Amino acid sequence: MDRCERARDILADARNALDRVAARLHEEAQMELYDLAFSSAELTAAEIMLEYAARKAPPGERSFKQALALTFCAEATSNLQHRLRLRPSAYGMDAGELTNDYVELTDKYLSPDHLSALGQAWRDRNGRLPHDHLDSEKFMIRETFRQFADERVAPLAESIHREDAMIPETIIEGLRELGCFGLCVPERYGGLQPDGSEDRLGMVIVTEELSRGSLGAAGSLITRPEIMAQALLEGGTEAQKKRWLPGLAAGDPLCAVSVTEPGTGSDVASVSLRAEKIEGGWRLNGGKTWCTFAGKAGAILVLARTDPDIRPAHRGLSLFVVEKPAYDGHDFEYAEPRGGKVSGRAIPTIGYRGMHSFEMFYDDFFVPDDALVGETHGRGQGFYYTMRGFSGGRLQTAARASGLMRAAFEAALEYAENRMIFGRALAEYPLTLQKLARMGMYIVACRQFSYDVAQRTDAGGDPENGRNDAQLAASLVKLFACKVAENVTREAMQIHGGMGYGEESAVSRYFVDARVLSIFEGAEETLALKVVGRALLRQA
Repeated sequence: MDRCERARDILADARNALDRVAARLHEEAQMELYDLAFSSAELTAAEIMLEYAARKAPPGERSFKQALALTFCAEATSNLQHRLRLRPSAYGMDAGELTNDYVELTDKYLSPDHLSALGQAWRDRNGRLPHDHLDSEKFMIRETFRQFADERVAPLAESIHREDAMIPETIIEGLRELGCFGLCVPERYGGLQPDGSEDRLGMVIVTEELSRGSLGAAGSLITRPEIMAQALLEGGTEAQKKRWLPGLAAGDPLCAVSVTEPGTGSDVASVSLRAEKIEGGWRLNGGKTWCTFAGKAGAILVLARTDPDIRPAHRGLSLFVVEKPAYDGHDFEYAEPRGGKVSGRAIPTIGYRGMHSFEMFYDDFFVPDDALVGETHGRGQGFYYTMRGFSGGRLQTAARASGLMRAAFEAALEYAENRMIFGRALAEYPLTLQKLARMGMYIVACRQFSYDVAQRTDAGGDPENGRNDAQLAASLVKLFACKVAENVTREAMQIHGGMGYGEESAVSRYFVDARVLSIFEGAEETLALKVVGRALLRQA
């Protein structure tokens, strides 16, 4: 039997085991569901890797892709078995239910010799990722934004991080010229997205390349326009779409999204900022937190409670577009001529600097009736419009993780090649090779996972294999990629040794930047338990 075919059989057995276990659990089994959610994400990535390995590729590329895919399958099935064997009684299992088939993969593909050979293959390629099967249009998009990231973003990334500075206009204006902000806006509203279809793949490619240059200074600039545009396309009136979408596409105004509040975190349904109806509009009162780019933004998408007595609580939420002047710096205050004010203070953070994340306070701030997304029909629909936007934001976050990991991997490989220890290059040592093997493998898995979700979303899903739920798919890939990014950037720092801990080394920035990925756009616990975990229980 072909090695990939055998791996598919083992993956299918692993998936069946996961489903059997899920059928015995309930929502209060949080530790078990948390672990199974990660295993589900890993198994999905492994299935995608096998599909990727089977696609035609230039000479020499197919064998490399196949080695990566089989190694990843070994890793994914081994991780599931480890979790089940660690606490079998918690999963309602006995020893007779646990299969050893996965050992076929782990013995061969997780052996020290195989991993060392895979690490050497990465060295021979100078870290170049394998063939990605993009068409000529997407390849050109990648090269354009890769060049922009190398020439405009990367040279400024360190100073922006160290000085906690706002993203300079040279980066923002350059992205405006490239049409970057219009990737999520249909052509009929001045964007680059074809009317009647989506181009999430293009968005993923651009986000990955910009994040490779800098997560905080470029990689996150189009996430907020994506969320706001999707919310408007989902629920906005035609007049609102014509009013705001062309500006979003042009990057003028820049925008922010304000959902999180102190004490609510990822529990979006518990939002309490009040919107009180008055003559001609609404008054906003309350606080928000972690509103990224709020100072520079001229438009902020704000989730507020318009109907406090409606149950369930999420049906009492509505979305508003708050307009204000753009401000540089770490704090601002704006008095609305029609009444009230909004103020913001940047929250000091260990990484993800450049856009600043703000604590916000609205004090009787007036917004007109037409600022309510959907106007009368949008009242009480804010939760649903927000979730529509977050689906794209989570997919983008997975792409951000891929780009950040690539930057860390490239830096680690270069350092390991040049660093001499006991008369040998660090890259020649077996342990270093094994680290590089795993780092590169995970980057390819994350990239292909995000491409797969993007392509299936663009095509309307694939009901045959169950990967057609856009929110679930985006949550799976985010859950997986963001956790992996922490490990890959950690290993990159470890390879640098003491130099990696110093701020003069870029890998220290990559490490602290990666830490935020599992927190924003849906914390990993919320995604694992409330989205992926619930889906596993429902399917079981």
